[in-house]
Amino acid sequence: MTSNIRTVAIVGRPNVGKSTLFNRLVGRRSSLVHDLPGVTRDWKEGAFDLGPYKIKLIDTAGLEQARAEELEGRMFAQTQRVVENADVVMVIVDGQTGIVSQDIVFANWLRKIKINPLLIVNKTESRAGEAYAADFYALGFGEPIHVAAEHGLGIGEVYQVLAEELNKKYPIEEQNEEIEAEEDRPIKLSFLGRPNVGKSTLINALIGEDRLLTGPESGITRDTIEVPFEFEGHQFELVDTAGLRKKAKIHQRLEKLSVSQTISALQYTEIVVMVMDARQPLDKQDMTVLQRIENEGRAVVIALNKWDLVSEKSKWIQAFKFEMDRIFTDLRGVRFVPVSAKHEQNLDKLMQTVIGAYKVWNKRLPTAKLNEWLAQKLEAHPLPLVSGRRLTIKYMTQVKARPPTFAFFTTRPEHLPEDYVRYLKNGLRADFDMPGVPIRFVLRKRKNPYQDK
Repeated sequence: MTSNIRTVAIVGRPNVGKSTLFNRLVGRRSSLVHDLPGVTRDWKEGAFDLGPYKIKLIDTAGLEQARAEELEGRMFAQTQRVVENADVVMVIVDGQTGIVSQDIVFANWLRKIKINPLLIVNKTESRAGEAYAADFYALGFGEPIHVAAEHGLGIGEVYQVLAEELNKKYPIEEQNEEIEAEEDRPIKLSFLGRPNVGKSTLINALIGEDRLLTGPESGITRDTIEVPFEFEGHQFELVDTAGLRKKAKIHQRLEKLSVSQTISALQYTEIVVMVMDARQPLDKQDMTVLQRIENEGRAVVIALNKWDLVSEKSKWIQAFKFEMDRIFTDLRGVRFVPVSAKHEQNLDKLMQTVIGAYKVWNKRLPTAKLNEWLAQKLEAHPLPLVSGRRLTIKYMTQVKARPPTFAFFTTRPEHLPEDYVRYLKNGLRADFDMPGVPIRFVLRKRKNPYQDK
């Protein structure tokens, strides 16, 4: 029905990723994308279906302050016409730079013309995008949606929130079509580890064919290979990577490129299976790989391969679990599964564990429940005194998932002791059942309402 056609406009300052998001939402590379600011000048249209709605999506030029007679001023006037005629406006900001003065100017402009947009924080794929996670609430547009448009992360949530917004404004009584949570996009699952631990053999065992070349020689895999795979209704893209060697052993240019490609694959992935040879103890190289996975904020499951060759299995598991919890406090409770790729043992359990870890990585907790929990924790273990005054935490909220990231608002964040932060993080992980995924905390200063009076 033509009444279900709705116009959605994407706006924001230059180079925040508007065109990249546009291409993701319409499902094809339509808008030109480049690092150079101001590539988009004329607005561009695309279309896609969202449940019962037909969406006309408009990619606009970057919002820039300029005189009306200048090119940028004429571009701004064109964008204003689009915004005023749109059913829904999505404002894009850069998660790696935080709020800049331009964002505030254009937020005020939108309020002046009585537009209440959906706020999208782009470029949040790495830890750099988490430092400013709580700041975007200050724009006054409600809870931000965190995405990494270039990597396709968070696009499902954009569809979901957009559908909810349209249904509030233009309700359709019988809405039988469901919005896909993740845009029918397969979950990207990468297999990392040292050379010759059985990554390729494990993928072959999962898909049931000798798709990847394997053998006793170390370092057979040089390129990253992507293989489609379905398990219990979940679509995956399995990514086989080159073994990560110690720097001292990386000599040839080709080998350096292979390692570089593996590290790049980690930035694009959502969940990692860290493959280890169960006969070998946890060594410095394993720790380096796990630390890199944690730094990237990815969910991880450890596959202890060649388990059929291990003796005293129960004793081995206890020792491994103790070492992991001792060394990787930010991955406490990480899930690990003993497998044998050669004999195809425990493969279903491995994939079920992967799905469980992926769900925790995407977990969102209600703000009311979080603050009830915080009050209990503060009562059980009061904050310390600093310079004769007790520190206070007034409020907390989850600002994003993938990985779960929480903002704490306190009067003096710089004085909050590390051990108290660790107490809260461990408590959050245990009380809300979030084992083995990175949890991020952002400490924000709560403004004193009387300081300017």
